Amino acid sequence: MSAPPEPLLNASRQIAIREAWLERHQEPILQPALPIVDPHHHMWDRADERYLLDDLMRDTASGHNIRATVFVQCNSRYDQDAPPERRSLGETRFIASIAQASAADLASPTRACAGIIGMVDLTLGDRVTPLLEAHAAIAGGRFRGVRNRTAWDPSPEVRSNLESPPPGPLANPAFHQGAARLVALGLTLDVWAYHPQLPQVLALARAVPALTIVVNHCGGPLGIGPFAGRRAEVFATWRLAMAALASCPNVVVKLGGLAMEVIGFDFHRQPEPPDSLALAAAWRPYVEACIEMFGAGRCMFESNFPVDKGMCSYAVLWNAFKRLAAGAGEAETAALFHGTATRVYRLQNARPL
Repeated sequence: MSAPPEPLLNASRQIAIREAWLERHQEPILQPALPIVDPHHHMWDRADERYLLDDLMRDTASGHNIRATVFVQCNSRYDQDAPPERRSLGETRFIASIAQASAADLASPTRACAGIIGMVDLTLGDRVTPLLEAHAAIAGGRFRGVRNRTAWDPSPEVRSNLESPPPGPLANPAFHQGAARLVALGLTLDVWAYHPQLPQVLALARAVPALTIVVNHCGGPLGIGPFAGRRAEVFATWRLAMAALASCPNVVVKLGGLAMEVIGFDFHRQPEPPDSLALAAAWRPYVEACIEMFGAGRCMFESNFPVDKGMCSYAVLWNAFKRLAAGAGEAETAALFHGTATRVYRLQNARPL
């Protein structure tokens, strides 16, 4: 069979999703009864991309026992007529309506968007509190934290955001002030940073020790641009930085996001989609290192859909995670697949696991 055409990045600078290509590989679901909370996905309806509740429900219904999900900000449905700092309220309002629709569907085993991670510009410093309260007010009791656009690298070849932020948000003193305001409201801070930025995340974790910081996507070990062909070198640098973060008890990590273009794996360029064995083999060094350093109680598997869907299907992704956790005990398995996410994002009111 001939190779597929060279994949193109979509408008969000992610790998384009090819449903027909993904359907070429099907495999039995491993441990189908294992309860799962998917703590990281997005939703949007853009010119060349759509991923809304029905799309998510098709993926979560592919065989795994997905009990609840957490939405993470992605610049969706902003209120463009509002002042800049209030535009992201549109996204929280949009996702809250989706969450309400999901909760009303008593026949579905999955509570979509049971937690909402929104966008509030933390560089506003001490002025963020009224905005945080506004997001919480419209989220219907589901607002759990904030994520800003912080992933940045000086190489123009390394991009995973719709907008390229200035290089300094994480190190900005005002950002630290804004992050500190999350603590009083019981909110978390999700951080998407590439591996060269992890020392800045460490400085933030030490500056605000009472704040729970959720490091996204295994800490972003880059594999494209100037980092292409340097996987062993990057891994060594990444591991040292992650070990330093693991010394901070307020830091937890999401295990996933490794199917993004910036990480450098090329399964999407192959004639056939990957199976879970291939994914587990490729991702094992990163996932096992994170679990070893942070412990299962500070790790949670994530789908990062639909972004990672450009490289693998939802069913195969979670099968790969289950293969990676095959040696874990019962308590560790529960933590990795639903316990840590439930605790960190306070999802105890989600449908029983």
